[in-house]
Amino acid sequence: MTSAYARLVLHVDGGARGNPGPAAIGVVVSEPDGQTVSTFGAKIGETTNNVAEYRALLKGLELAAEHGAREVHVINDSELVARQVTGVYKVKHPAMQQLHRQALAALEGFDGWSIESVPRARNAAADALVNEALDR
Repeated sequence: MTSAYARLVLHVDGGARGNPGPAAIGVVVSEPDGQTVSTFGAKIGETTNNVAEYRALLKGLELAAEHGAREVHVINDSELVARQVTGVYKVKHPAMQQLHRQALAALEGFDGWSIESVPRARNAAADALVNEALDR
């Protein structure tokens, strides 16, 4: 990427139809003023909602790094993932532990980061990308 951004906002979402079931991720990367930098939506195979949420977070962090972001603010609608990443909740499931470690390692690549969980309605663009990918 040719552009570098001091701070990017990542709206990330993952979902599965069935749990586990066909799953997809959606990511909207934007500037703090809301201007969209890039979007991404894709099927990720059969998995659980929680795994899909982590995979969306990882893809969002990858895209932010590609755009040269030094700081990221992650917005998702998974309270579990947000609280696990901030250390409020422990990660007990082995598959989730690996994704958790990958997310923390990716976050270390930024000078600063924050994550917040919001109601699905405040994450509608990323949610729409998940559903579009699943409907394809």
